Amino acid sequence: MPENDTDRSPVGASRRSGILLVDKAAGFTSHDAVARTRRLAGTRKVGHAGTLDPMATGLLILGLNSSTRLLTYLVGLDKEYFATIRLGASTTTDDAEGELIAAAAPEAVEAISTDQLHEQLARLSGPIHQVPSSVSAIKVDGKRAYTRVREGESFTLPARPVTIFAFELLKQRGEPGQLDLDVRVECSSGTYIRALARDLGAALGVGGHLVALRRTRIGPFEIADAAPLADLDPAARLVDPAAVAAALFPTLTTADSSRTSTSTSAGASTPARSPTLCTGRRSRSVRARKQTMPRLRRSLRMADWSASSRCSAPRRNPW
Repeated sequence: MPENDTDRSPVGASRRSGILLVDKAAGFTSHDAVARTRRLAGTRKVGHAGTLDPMATGLLILGLNSSTRLLTYLVGLDKEYFATIRLGASTTTDDAEGELIAAAAPEAVEAISTDQLHEQLARLSGPIHQVPSSVSAIKVDGKRAYTRVREGESFTLPARPVTIFAFELLKQRGEPGQLDLDVRVECSSGTYIRALARDLGAALGVGGHLVALRRTRIGPFEIADAAPLADLDPAARLVDPAAVAAALFPTLTTADSSRTSTSTSAGASTPARSPTLCTGRRSRSVRARKQTMPRLRRSLRMADWSASSRCSAPRRNPW
């Protein structure tokens, strides 16, 4: 793992549970981020809620200790990305890290109009069936697809239903033989942005691949609230499990004589906590997440009990 600084000793995070919002830099794998956080937090119980490729940057959600159980409810949230798609060439991995397999004639790329771009972006929006990249982490007969590719196997993964809520063209710039598009994508979980790049290039007849990717949102969690991995202080940045529940589910705020409390749809309350998450920006799969509320409450109670039973402070009521 690329790392130049000296690991800091964990301060107060090894026994606490919660989630961390990390701004991953390019060149790191998601496993690298998990391994480094384990050392910083002083615990082996660290997991992530959805990978980012090494070339990608942006928001990565990590769970610590008992809150690794909460990651199940975060993986399926909608996501937002900002990406750069290069038209005019196709690669083996559908991104800039693969080998070039085809290049279009420069005149074919130059002939692409803005109207054509918007037309194809619209066709790739809404509910679609997407064929994932063959070098994805999807398992095929118990083995990762990218492992099979490295072993020389040739196969095509079946198409999967995903939803593209927004596919916006922000800027375009061209050079001889290539056209770069800066885009914003809001999509459901399971969407491969490099597959969108590949399919857009194929639809325009010139090929395409992904050259830059940054994830800026997962459900209600924003990149603005994330800390770079190099500057991560787990004890200071840990988000309480109850705050995660308040961000994910409808809440009712009431005031008494001393403090404001946040109530879940189940009728239980807990003191409001920081950091403030963008709870007003709900994911579109609210109905599906409501069905997971009973299991989430059990996980939250277990996470709270685990943290409070190991410290000298009096145990608080999780609800």
